[in-house]
Amino acid sequence: MDAPRTCPEEVGPGDLGRLLSVNPFFASLGAESVAALAGLCVTRRLEAGRTLFSQGDPGDALYAVRRGQIRIVAEGPDGENATLNLLGPGDVFGEVALLDGEPRTASAVAVEATELFAILRRDFLALIERRPQVAIRLIAFLCARIRWLSRRAEEASFLSLEDRLLRRLAGLHEDYGSPITVSQEELARFVDAARESVNRQLQIWKREGLIGLGRGRIDILDPDALMRRAGAVTGE
Repeated sequence: MDAPRTCPEEVGPGDLGRLLSVNPFFASLGAESVAALAGLCVTRRLEAGRTLFSQGDPGDALYAVRRGQIRIVAEGPDGENATLNLLGPGDVFGEVALLDGEPRTASAVAVEATELFAILRRDFLALIERRPQVAIRLIAFLCARIRWLSRRAEEASFLSLEDRLLRRLAGLHEDYGSPITVSQEELARFVDAARESVNRQLQIWKREGLIGLGRGRIDILDPDALMRRAGAVTGE
């Protein structure tokens, strides 16, 4: 595994506290707990394509993305990789392994130059012992993740490829705007489909003026139409 490099710039606890306070994971903890968490963080930076941690590595830290993008990738028994999630500024990941100390269930790779905040497991557990409200918030956060995974399983079982693509593009657009930095191969893995099938559907949407296609990216040309179609799929 490529070792994360410590960023030479110093980030003050106040700056980090402001970032943490707008993240769903930390938002309800209160200013005092957020300040305590900020004091535990170290800053790390990865170049594009570098691995933060690999599947099977010890789970020893929680991460929050400050700048850039991280791809979460799992390797199946046949050696094929599947993109589980794309994470951007403000997103938190690694929380399960942080609590149980078990090996990582997926790898984390920098899509672009990325800067992260990290909280080591030993420091985080010590804070939970001192502040039980942090543990309560963590439980709620993990429940939200379980619901997200359940929705992914439902998509694979019950939705058509077109509907799965609509939901995924709408979610990525909400998180990252346009363009979305993802290749068609990665998107195919993301929705559990063949790349050729994904390409055919994307070409249909391109002709309709819904999207534009570039090398390693998808431009959302009509975001309102995209969200309406995705809303029809979800019943919203």
